Amino acid sequence: MYNPAHFAETDTAEIERLMHDHPLAALVAQTALGLDANHVPLLRDGEGFVGHVALANPVHADIPDDAPVLAIFRAAQAYVSPNWYPSKAETHKAVPTWNYQVVHVHGTLRWSHAEKDKRRAVSLLTARHERATNGADAWRMADAPADYMTSMLAKIVALRIEIGGVIAKAKLSQNRELEDFSGVVRALEARGLNAMSERMRRIGKGREEQP
Repeated sequence: MYNPAHFAETDTAEIERLMHDHPLAALVAQTALGLDANHVPLLRDGEGFVGHVALANPVHADIPDDAPVLAIFRAAQAYVSPNWYPSKAETHKAVPTWNYQVVHVHGTLRWSHAEKDKRRAVSLLTARHERATNGADAWRMADAPADYMTSMLAKIVALRIEIGGVIAKAKLSQNRELEDFSGVVRALEARGLNAMSERMRRIGKGREEQP
């Protein structure tokens, strides 16, 4: 990924937040048939990620154990109009661009058909997302009949990605003068794009505090 220093995201907490808040990753790998991409919810689990795919999905046969993979977590993104730059009215030297936040996780993949691994992956994923969605009324695996749950687990394959490296990029108008940068923040807020504008405000505060 092209990642100039001024766009590189180095805040570990922010990187973890992006992956946590945007868990549907594009899982990319090279196979005998060429590049393959699958969209898989992943959950941080120690030094790696866990998830699962459908048994009917040939990806678990196409990608061997310990193969290198790339998981792409795409977070906030937005078109940026030149009209949002105050300097445009003075110089007209501005063009459209696109702001975005993304995390690339490089690692190695292992599959598991063991029921304990499949049950653990489903348990971790549903516990996290059900609590966030339904709170005290969160669905639990125990809510389903045991034989039904066993039959559903038989239809998936668990996966684990061991992390080899993480590269994050936050292209958030850092290359613009502060006045133009602030103009983009205001425009994004006016359009309800708060996740991006809030991160930009934190970056902007740091810029203002610099001597």
